Amino acid sequence: QVQLVESGGGWVQAGGSLRLSCAASGRTFSDYIMGWFRQAPGKEREFVTAISRSSGSTLYAASLKGRFTISRDNAKNTVYLQMNSLKPEDTADYYCAVGPGRRLLSSTHTSYDYWGQGTQVTVSS
Repeated sequence: QVQLVESGGGWVQAGGSLRLSCAASGRTFSDYIMGWFRQAPGKEREFVTAISRSSGSTLYAASLKGRFTISRDNAKNTVYLQMNSLKPEDTADYYCAVGPGRRLLSSTHTSYDYWGQGTQVTVSS
């Protein structure tokens, strides 16, 4: 139905930056929200940020506001995550997700129906 492919993960030193991309394909929806989550070893999945396709409104985890920025290109059905001033504790697998038919942003993983395979981010100290 919907396929999500993340890219841009890799290794970076503390203080560095990475830009993740998530391209959506398959079924087209009139509107949806797209979000980023992450999961570090031994920890539960954590909300990072989300954006509305229609309005462009954004939502961030409070602890990440100012370092991470989400954006989207509706023509390409792609969402981006710009990560700056990376810290070792940012090391995790990062997943993008889509909540079809939604306009109200959500930080809850159950609001998202489709998930990508994830891309690994490793920040060294």
